[in-house]
Amino acid sequence: MPGICWGFQLLILFVHHCYGFYLPGSYMHTYSTKDAIYAKVNSLTSIETELPFSYYSLPYCKPMGGIKKSAENLGELLMGDQIDNSPYRFRMNVNESLYLCTTSPLNEREVKLLKQRTRDLYQVNMILDNLPVLRITKQNGVNIQWTGFPIGYTPPNSNDDYIINHLKFKVLVHEYEGSGVQIIGTGEEGMGVISEADKTKASGFEIVGFEVIPCSVKYDPEFMTKLHMYDNISSVNCPLELDKSQIIREQERISFTYEVEFVKSDIRWPSRWDAYLKMEGSRVHWFSILNSLMVITFLAGIVFVILLRTVRRDLTRYEELDKEAQAQMNEELSGWKLVVGDVFREPNHSKLLCVMIGDGVQIMGMALVTIVFAALGFMSPASRGMLLTGMIILYLFLGIAAGYVAVCLWRTLKGTAEGWRSLSWSVACFFPGIVFVILTALNFILWGSKSTGAIPISLYFILLSLWFCISVPLTLLGGYFGTRAEPIQYPVRTNQIPREIPARKYPSWLLVLGAGTLPFGTLFIELFFILSSIWLGRFYYVFGFLLIVLLLLIIVCAEVSVVLTYMHLCVEDWRWWWNAFFASGSVSLYVFLYSINYLVFDLQSLSGPVSAVLYLGYSMIMAVAIMLATGTIGFVTSFYFVHYLFSSVKID
Repeated sequence: MPGICWGFQLLILFVHHCYGFYLPGSYMHTYSTKDAIYAKVNSLTSIETELPFSYYSLPYCKPMGGIKKSAENLGELLMGDQIDNSPYRFRMNVNESLYLCTTSPLNEREVKLLKQRTRDLYQVNMILDNLPVLRITKQNGVNIQWTGFPIGYTPPNSNDDYIINHLKFKVLVHEYEGSGVQIIGTGEEGMGVISEADKTKASGFEIVGFEVIPCSVKYDPEFMTKLHMYDNISSVNCPLELDKSQIIREQERISFTYEVEFVKSDIRWPSRWDAYLKMEGSRVHWFSILNSLMVITFLAGIVFVILLRTVRRDLTRYEELDKEAQAQMNEELSGWKLVVGDVFREPNHSKLLCVMIGDGVQIMGMALVTIVFAALGFMSPASRGMLLTGMIILYLFLGIAAGYVAVCLWRTLKGTAEGWRSLSWSVACFFPGIVFVILTALNFILWGSKSTGAIPISLYFILLSLWFCISVPLTLLGGYFGTRAEPIQYPVRTNQIPREIPARKYPSWLLVLGAGTLPFGTLFIELFFILSSIWLGRFYYVFGFLLIVLLLLIIVCAEVSVVLTYMHLCVEDWRWWWNAFFASGSVSLYVFLYSINYLVFDLQSLSGPVSAVLYLGYSMIMAVAIMLATGTIGFVTSFYFVHYLFSSVKID
């Protein structure tokens, strides 16, 4: 298997490359007084356009040594993050006001770009010791916390725009006494022991908070150009008058300055993310979630009890009759017992069904393992992009499960393993192919907008290499194991001539669509917070609740699919295979419709058709993934239910 060997080498190189960025922030870093610390800048973002742009696409001051990109992991690149160094220098426990630079006279293009970014509400995202900068504002007497600060602002009833060119930073520090223990790892938690000789080295100050007050200040460019970078200046109060603020217009020279104040804090390093997770607007409504979980659990319990009693009663009545009474009952009654010779007849498009079930197993396995790890604290907000990176790596390696399940089902339906290679290739290409087509279309839009959200060509090759060298060989290997596995034996024989299905008062697809509402009921509250975290830049951290919701979703999908399958069999409709899949898979339709509802009513600020197309494209990928995962749960449960049901009946 040379392909797998190449895949593992590529993955090792990729993982080794990923750790570069996390050195300053993923373990506890202590600083001595006057140690120099440089802030980093991420992509400029806006909740109005959802198109990220590079920080240095605007005329900001550049570092003395030039712009250097920080090492980024796969998840960060896919999310459009572009982390660069910046000229903002801090010296531990030294309060100072410093000058950075003065721009050349603004030309027409720069003015147009600054005005456009200001009016689209773009934010500067700055990072210090892996902590995003926080801005605290007051609205109606309530303190509201936001990450980042605006590029500029437009006063009400005015056509003029003003740039933010002076930043008042407050850095919260906690004095750390070396105790011989240092926290390490890929997240915010972990542990490791250092020697006594290194104890004094570990002593110092930890950065536990990073806040900013943005200001617009008009300086005299003639005086400011005489200064050099990091020259001291007098402290500045944020002006309230517009004539003392820095306007954006042609031939203006903008001077950038900042001041920093270090404040001692009782916040300890492991708790420094609490301020971000308790931000106003991202607080989870615990009562609502608990209430929904209780209601859904109650409904699922009722459905299960009704189903159990109905099936048991039918089986008991059927088995207590003698042969003559059974024959008479078969003539007089209709029901699931009459389709015994057709219930395991091969469905239409059986290869497509096997492919979708295989991909569904892969996606559900990825989601379950990722959420379990996140709930256990292995993927903290400090590790930007690690959640998405972990999901991709899990998906690649779970190809072996997808191939195995798909080929096992294929052998059960066909009675032979012939064609398993073609099936395994289809499994490996189906969902990644859909994602690839949608992402490529969206990428052309992002390239046209010159956004950092566009996936670079090099990343395309990395993703294709990981898929071809890891996922494809493992899917084929899983398919090979599937050919060696014992096929599932049907408990009854299938008749040569299909039984005629009686006419129905209502179409079956109507019932299938209605069945998706119950699984959606378990999901929609969490869906709101997940969409908010993706599109409004809020932190999502309640993975424990998400794990409970996922487990409840699995139970409800299984029960809904079984109930619908039983209802179809009771009206002598033996074509249950696809109905079982879409009974639970139809929840994806409601998820997509809810995403459109969220776009219309909650993302009202989203501007332009480009942003809407991007949103709908990513929502489509999410809906397809949910359909495959939930449909697989429903189908597998219904299959074993039908198998158990007909293996419990005495057949001559």
